Amino acid sequence: MPRWKAFGGALFRVLAVWLMSSLTLLLLAALLPDFRLQSGSGDSLTRTALTAALGAGAFGLLGAVVWPVLVRALLLVPALVLGLLVFFLNGSLLLLALDLLPAGSGRAAPQTAVIVAAAMSAASSATSGFLAVRNDEAYHRRLVRLAGRRRTRRARPRPDTPGTVFLQLDGLGHDLLREATRGDRPLMPTVARWTGTSHRLTPWRTDWSSQTGASQLALLHGSNEDLPAFRWYEKDTGRLVVSNRPTGAAELQRRAVERTGDGGLLTQDGASRGNLFSGGADQVALVMSVAARRGRHNRSRAGYFAYFSDPANATRTAVSFVAEVVREVVQSLRTRCRRELPRVRRGGLYPVIRAFATVVERDVVVAAVMGDLLAGRTAVYADLVAYDEVAHHSGPAHRDTHRVLRSLDRAVALIARAAAHAPRPYRIVLLSDHGQSHGPTFRRRYGLSLGALVRAGCGLPVRRRADRTPSGAEAREAARAALHRPEEPVGDAPGAAGPPERDGDTTHPLVLASGNLGLVSFPDVPGRITREELDRRHPALLGTLTDHPGIGFVLVRSAEHGPVVLGPAGAEHRLDTGRVLGSDPLAPFGPGAAAAVRRTARFPHAADLMINSSYDPATGAVHAFEEQIGSHGGLGGAQSHPFLLWPAELTPPSPDGAPLTGAEAVHRVLRRWLREADGPQLPLEEATNEPSGR
Repeated sequence: MPRWKAFGGALFRVLAVWLMSSLTLLLLAALLPDFRLQSGSGDSLTRTALTAALGAGAFGLLGAVVWPVLVRALLLVPALVLGLLVFFLNGSLLLLALDLLPAGSGRAAPQTAVIVAAAMSAASSATSGFLAVRNDEAYHRRLVRLAGRRRTRRARPRPDTPGTVFLQLDGLGHDLLREATRGDRPLMPTVARWTGTSHRLTPWRTDWSSQTGASQLALLHGSNEDLPAFRWYEKDTGRLVVSNRPTGAAELQRRAVERTGDGGLLTQDGASRGNLFSGGADQVALVMSVAARRGRHNRSRAGYFAYFSDPANATRTAVSFVAEVVREVVQSLRTRCRRELPRVRRGGLYPVIRAFATVVERDVVVAAVMGDLLAGRTAVYADLVAYDEVAHHSGPAHRDTHRVLRSLDRAVALIARAAAHAPRPYRIVLLSDHGQSHGPTFRRRYGLSLGALVRAGCGLPVRRRADRTPSGAEAREAARAALHRPEEPVGDAPGAAGPPERDGDTTHPLVLASGNLGLVSFPDVPGRITREELDRRHPALLGTLTDHPGIGFVLVRSAEHGPVVLGPAGAEHRLDTGRVLGSDPLAPFGPGAAAAVRRTARFPHAADLMINSSYDPATGAVHAFEEQIGSHGGLGGAQSHPFLLWPAELTPPSPDGAPLTGAEAVHRVLRRWLREADGPQLPLEEATNEPSGR
């Protein structure tokens, strides 16, 4: 494009945005009683319009000059507080712009200035977006602005090899994705267009611990060894480890790096966005494993500041945030009025946490990924947690999740459009870390919690009113990290029954929940308690658990037979030998269940008892030990079957057609795809020899 034509187009867009901002000022001055653009004696329409134009111009110039300085000065402010503070700062800039007008023509009350400034930012953003649609260069500049990037003096070299973007749609199972991409009007039209044309879809099977901590640690760092659940008690250190907390995530990442001797999937010019772990990336934003750092070494929150430094971004996200809170309240009331079952309580702070996951975190992560694309980074891994958060409380296939899936599809489309303007070609891989299984909670279905059942089996007093076990979804801890809130003490941890209680010299069992997987530890017993010792201490406990209709099976270590899976009516599956007594308690959970349980049984930090809820193969229902009607964390149903959607030009995940089992196997596939971008694809023989499972 000729330089004069580009300059003319840019000038036209600036004037159009200026005009729209001026008209917005005039309209608001006519509507709001505490805002005026005339002097006390009154002005002509022409003079008022000129005042509006001067005010809009001054406001725009102040925003362009002052905002970068203000954002740098606010680096120590909690990220979500910054999002709210943007409105007040924006209003202050408007008041300053009005003070610069001649003869005191403009006046506004402080609270009105906040509203006017937000409306002007929204109007200018909408205008620039509309004008950029028909101009590739202008659209590229708009993408840069949306991504919150600042032009650097040192340009990165333009690579010829393609980059790779891994987008994790947290909690979306394979079968639900297929449903969302079917029909004439699919819920996810962008993904539907990819499926069967440019991309290929396949399921994979998780480990026993079907949750983000275990899956993503292996996906990014190649190993989830000795990670038995979402949360667990370690007898050797006497502490509770929770995988979505900053300290827990940092420790798990350290162990994985030490075990593999490798930094992770993203060590070569990579970026990690919205994840629990960094993957070895140098560029991180909203990453839990580095969120506990303080000072200049913590770059995880940089994504918030880059995004909210643009008042238009803050305005758009804030409006969507409020709308999402209202939507959740309405949907919750509708569910209660219709007496839909199963359901869980959705009051308290949950509407705010949901809005954080579905709006704030989504917007910031998508903007960060777009910035990575425009910067030409080699590998990007990002996690979008919106669906997982809503499905926990509404149900995996409930209509409340439909809008979330549409929103995620729009996010994928926006990232794909940004990739078209990147300095290098990109391959976009969609994947999930687990699915979700539906069903009423254990407490709702049977009237008592798992902790109460264990106490009853041990002959301990049980409270008449069953304890509620709150949800421990990822968005809750992400919101706490964004607000600089300290981690909750052990006794307040979602899914925990509290710190170990003592009765004289005896310590009561500690019961933890991880979806429909329960863990029982006896802190006063060194190492893992044996079945024989447990029968001597609490002779009724194992029978109480295995004969309960809500319990599918119990894993315990036997001094004589090694790890044993116990089921109802005395059924046993001895994992070391494969011998089954009675009806196999693992049979309802399908092929691969025995191998998954056997692997977990050898973990040093596996609990004394590992309890999986019952599972109905006909309906796919499980019973979470937390307050979730869409759950994951154990075996049973869709939770164990996430998906992998990859570009057709890449080699298949498993060229020989063998099932892809375990997140560590998927990590090897992702590494292979990154290698393929650097040169010729692997020979088929070498790819075939790569193991697809354990």
